[in-house]
Amino acid sequence: MSILQFLLLWIIAALCGAVAQSITGYSMGGCLASTAIGFIGAILGQWFAQTADLPLYYTVTLGGEVFPVVWAIIGSVVFVLVVGLITRGRRR
Repeated sequence: MSILQFLLLWIIAALCGAVAQSITGYSMGGCLASTAIGFIGAILGQWFAQTADLPLYYTVTLGGEVFPVVWAIIGSVVFVLVVGLITRGRRR
């Protein structure tokens, strides 16, 4: 995976995390937090999709790595809701 592919994957994860924070109304931090939330959401969403035998919608493949955008947003929403309810995150 090249540096450019890694940066594009980073940007996609940050956008997925930011969308999840916007949907839930909880703010967990800045750009780095959004990126981490996006990657964690991708892992959770992909695990859930495989467990429930659901298809991966709108995947982005960069450098041989598959990033499921829709499931990343769904997983990120679940992750942000759980963390926000536990830690009483900042509500917008």
